[in-house]
Amino acid sequence: MVKAIITISDHANRILNIIKAEYGLRDKSKAIEKMADEYEEMVFEPKIKASYLKKLKKIQKEPLVHIGTIEDFDKRFHIKVKR
Repeated sequence: MVKAIITISDHANRILNIIKAEYGLRDKSKAIEKMADEYEEMVFEPKIKASYLKKLKKIQKEPLVHIGTIEDFDKRFHIKVKR
């Protein structure tokens, strides 16, 4: 565990107090940790892979299949759903 003495603005202090209260944390150190965790998820999470984007573009270019009514869908896929 690292200890640090920091200087923050009044606004940042209010934000930390809100986070502390919202998540029921016992001190501002835990609030800073929560903020860091959320920032990590938001910024550092892996982006969409290029291979997935290529696959998605290929799928988007495929023609749409018109299935018509629910009855047509049932006939086409041999599904018998009780309504």
